[in-house]
Amino acid sequence: MYVVVMGGGRVGLNLASFLISDGHDVTLIENDENLCTNAAAELDALVICGNGTDTKTLEEANVSSADVFVAATGNDEANLLACILVREFNIPKIIARVSEPSHGEAFRKVGIDSVISPEITAASYVEKLIIRPKIADLVVMGKGDAELLDFNLENEKVVGKKIGDISPTDDFIIVAVYENGDITIPKPEIVLKKGMKVSILVKTKAARAVMKRFTK
Repeated sequence: MYVVVMGGGRVGLNLASFLISDGHDVTLIENDENLCTNAAAELDALVICGNGTDTKTLEEANVSSADVFVAATGNDEANLLACILVREFNIPKIIARVSEPSHGEAFRKVGIDSVISPEITAASYVEKLIIRPKIADLVVMGKGDAELLDFNLENEKVVGKKIGDISPTDDFIIVAVYENGDITIPKPEIVLKKGMKVSILVKTKAARAVMKRFTK
């Protein structure tokens, strides 16, 4: 997959690095010379020092061949303009970063549906770890309406029960269990044990009730 990332700051640089590690081809566009130099030294990718809101720069990045374009600068106005320009190249997927949540609607009005805010996502993640202290880890899924929770079983009401007797429901499903560091895909006959680590995919609205059901 070929991805063009505009923005060589923290978000853009990390994203490009992850994509490259996964074997994808990446071109990074950045207009700050210092950030360009830093990116060129860190990434095994083409780094273009130019303005992503300039059509010539986009053409230099061969954006017409991109599978995905990501506007990842910290400037919402620049990201919006770049997204409008790259729409003319008929790229299959365009993703925009927004720093100010209220700006998200402006992106959607011009047809950019994949709008993300790393800052808000990070804050939401920390908030969930605080209000659900028994969670070992979590992943927010979909559009924030589902979560993948990791925690250790504590509630005696579920200990000793077979997975098939309690999962799945309309609100959650046990998707993995761990014993002695090994992961097992759940089977209905597996018996839940106290202290066993489990991963549960749960609707966000039911997360608190599900946590209460499986922990003290």
